[in-house]
Amino acid sequence: MSGDGAPVDEVASPAPDPGRMGSERLGRLRAQMRAQGVDGAVLMHGPHVTYATGHVPEAVDASHANHCRAVAIVGAADGPARLHAHGEVGEAVAAGADLGALLWPELDDGAAAVGAAIAEVLGDVTGRRVAVDAVTGAMARTGVLDGAELVDASRVLGPARVIKTADELACIDQSQRHTERAMAEARAACVPGATRAEVAGVFLAALREGESEPGSDHRNEIDPIFQPMPLHRDGGPRTSTGHVAFPTGVDNPVFSEGDLVWVDAGVGWHGYMSDFGCTWVPGRDPNAAERSLFDRWMAVLEASLAAVRPGATLGDVGRAARAVEPDETPWLPQFYLAHGTGLESAEMPIIGTDLGQAFDDGYELEAGMVLVFEPVIWADGVGGYRAEEVVAVTGDGWRRLGRGHHYEPFGT
Repeated sequence: MSGDGAPVDEVASPAPDPGRMGSERLGRLRAQMRAQGVDGAVLMHGPHVTYATGHVPEAVDASHANHCRAVAIVGAADGPARLHAHGEVGEAVAAGADLGALLWPELDDGAAAVGAAIAEVLGDVTGRRVAVDAVTGAMARTGVLDGAELVDASRVLGPARVIKTADELACIDQSQRHTERAMAEARAACVPGATRAEVAGVFLAALREGESEPGSDHRNEIDPIFQPMPLHRDGGPRTSTGHVAFPTGVDNPVFSEGDLVWVDAGVGWHGYMSDFGCTWVPGRDPNAAERSLFDRWMAVLEASLAAVRPGATLGDVGRAARAVEPDETPWLPQFYLAHGTGLESAEMPIIGTDLGQAFDDGYELEAGMVLVFEPVIWADGVGGYRAEEVVAVTGDGWRRLGRGHHYEPFGT
């Protein structure tokens, strides 16, 4: 790797096979269920439903999403998962899920039908271990799962989801590449006098380009962030950690020449999230002090990546990053050095949180895990540099997802 800004278009992953991906995910889920003595799962959290069935719920407001919940029901025995979903379900059909009638788990009038669907797939749940990620008020009032031993579904889905299949990695790679292409247009629009809303509009419009092509439905899952950062830590909202606050604000600032604009965005494809981060300098090239921040950021990234391999612990990677910047931890203390991504924008593994060093030292990397590195280098009075790099752990190290090398702090 180098920080010379040269575009490196590494070969993209092959197109994912939805049927194979669905089959392999369901197999991993059932392996965890059996290992933990779980007899069935009733899932309503969107990413959990996607993992079990292939169905990606609509990206809508919370009240609509809660009212029109998708429900996945999975037994430990072999066979298709059952999906009850609103809207289009083509991906779920491709993944081999059985489709059931619409369910309304939020409504007292609909809870009996939920119970009937569970019984149809799992049988009598009395005395059986059932993994759940939500129990609605209506389900609780009507006793839909009375008699079952309820298990936190995240303890079952988490170990299954943390290792990505080749198709899942291909989804993240393609999502990242599409985000990077759209961000190139947004970067050109981030000029003095432009507003945050205008730049975000360019990005969102670029995401839609080519969406008529089969399989090219990229969803904006995180409102894109274009935040002018203060030059001093006390120049913005106070944080309990004493560092700068990011992300903040719902206002619409006008960019000025020389602002340090921190950028962040997440786009889903087949439900799998990209994560784009960079620092832009509108209207001019970065000065020497700003470029020094970037050079130090690159050194932290390279040291971190050099520690990534199967069997290394999260603590090993964190120590490698800190060794480069011994005077101050080189990431925002309210966040992390790195996090995973997949069906959610931030998921395990996570390096450098307040879970502590013992947690990091006890968690080993495995091939198929994904890490999104986001170091931050800060110099009070100059400002800070932040960007993100997405990699997958391989059998002997790591490989990039997306084109990468988007993080040079270009002026515009």
